[in-house]
Amino acid sequence: MMLEYKSIEVDGLETGYLEAGSGAPVVLLHGGEFGASAELGWERLIPLLATRFRVLAPDQLGYGRSAKVVDFVDGRGLRIRHVAAFCRALGVESAAFVGNSMGAINLLVDATSPDPVLPMAKMVTICGGGEIQRNEHVSALYDYDADLEAMRRIVTALFADPAYAADDDYVRRRHESATLPGAWEAIASARFRRPGSEPPAAASTARPYHRISVPALVIEGGGDKLLPAGWAAEIAGQIPGGRCAVVADAGHCPQIEAPETVAELLMEFLSDSETDGL
Repeated sequence: MMLEYKSIEVDGLETGYLEAGSGAPVVLLHGGEFGASAELGWERLIPLLATRFRVLAPDQLGYGRSAKVVDFVDGRGLRIRHVAAFCRALGVESAAFVGNSMGAINLLVDATSPDPVLPMAKMVTICGGGEIQRNEHVSALYDYDADLEAMRRIVTALFADPAYAADDDYVRRRHESATLPGAWEAIASARFRRPGSEPPAAASTARPYHRISVPALVIEGGGDKLLPAGWAAEIAGQIPGGRCAVVADAGHCPQIEAPETVAELLMEFLSDSETDGL
């Protein structure tokens, strides 16, 4: 199946997105590492989901072909509100949302807030929400200086399978995405904030998960180098009716390393009449 790339103006900001399939809408939110994009994050999963759903995968602000916005105050909130506006622009009043890494954290931040803005009927978070480990792999995500070998270290951090980091074409593809005009500045700005302003909500297991009122599935990568084993069960246990699953032999991006396994989990969860909200 060919992925169709489109562009739309959302609140005056160019927003690129992938669309495929028909049926109930599923919105996919990619991760936040340097070089991330909707295409790189979801290209292997979209064709599988699009056999039954209308799949929409936007490039979040600062990534891919979307506007390179620099925000030192509330980058996370800005991206969440932008996705909500993106849904309104496409007439999506209710959808299942699936997020990976930063995308997953943004879903959790919104769903646990006093006044959520995303039109979520169901939620799936993939490798986002646990306490980030302090190790060389996390350092690689933050220390990217637009050098090709620095991107190889990011790829090493993201995947359990060393073949990804050994694939020069794949590393170069991610590096090219990370060095689009304005991309480095837009993503790096999330690490800073205006003096005197309140820090943005951190990725943490300590959230009011009891506020989540939609069916939720939390997916962990069994070989994730960035998050500790067991974090998904810890979070799912705090969500009313929350479910969890572990994708063995996959790192921080199971939807890339094991798309068939992730698609099977999503198909079952999104089609479950007991969690029917679409």
